[in-house]
Amino acid sequence: MRTKVFDCVKMKRRGAEIVRKQLEGKSLKQQLEYWKQGTDELKELQRKSRKRNKKRL
Repeated sequence: MRTKVFDCVKMKRRGAEIVRKQLEGKSLKQQLEYWKQGTDELKELQRKSRKRNKKRL
């Protein structure tokens, strides 16, 4: 019998709980700003990653 090393459902639920706590009590405007900031950070990481990958080629 194999033991489970990684449980992605558990990880997903833990992440959702963290986000729920961070957004708890915030207005709609504040929630939208939270998601916009996260999106902007992700886009910047993607931009840097593409730039690094181009240098490798």
